[in-house]
Order: sequence, then structure tokens, then C-alpha cells
Amino acid sequence: MTMKKPIFNYDEISDTLYVSFEPGEKATGIELNEHILLRININERRAIGLTFLEYSLLAQKTEVGPRSFPLTGLSELSEELREIVLYILLRPPVSYILSLSTYTPSSSIFSAINFP
Repeated sequence: MTMKKPIFNYDEISDTLYVSFEPGEKATGIELNEHILLRININERRAIGLTFLEYSLLAQKTEVGPRSFPLTGLSELSEELREIVLYILLRPPVSYILSLSTYTPSSSIFSAINFP
């Protein structure tokens, strides 16, 4: 399967970045946290797109590197769906845009997203 080049669309007014891997394909939205929505094809375990709300906040650098954001939405998912989502997050094309870390300051936070 050949991977298509992602399409990036930024809406300055709403400060939202849309990343489409499969434009026009129907998908299920998974809220990773209050700022990041992953759109997936559950049956094929494939990413369709990502939506970043308040993108300028997400993309800010800190003194020690990129910001990290806990994936609080994972705790809301069934174990089966959480496994599918983690599978998708750890592979291209999503892994080209986001990197996951396993830092867990509490048991309710499964992982965090970093912008490379």
C-alpha cells in the first residue's frame, strides 16, 4: 500500500490545524485530549486524519524542548479500542507528525504526545 502525502489545512481564525491522510473517507473520531482528535478507520486499523484545536498552543516550544500533552482520552476507551488507537498512533503516517512518550505521572494518564 502506497502512503499518500498528508494534506495540511490551517484555519487561522479558529486556530485549528487539519491533517488529512485520506481526504473524504468516512472515519470515527477519537478524542485523544481536549486539543487533539484522531480520525480512524477502526476496521482497517488506519489513520484517516488528525485535528489540532488551539494549534498555536500545541506548537509552542518550551525552554527544554517541545511541549507534551497527556492523552487523557485514552482512559475513556474500551481496552480493545485503546489498543487499536495506540497501534495507529505508533505507526506512519501519524508517527511522522506525533511522537509518544510513556511518562505517566498518574495512573489515569496513559501517554503523552510530543511534537517533534
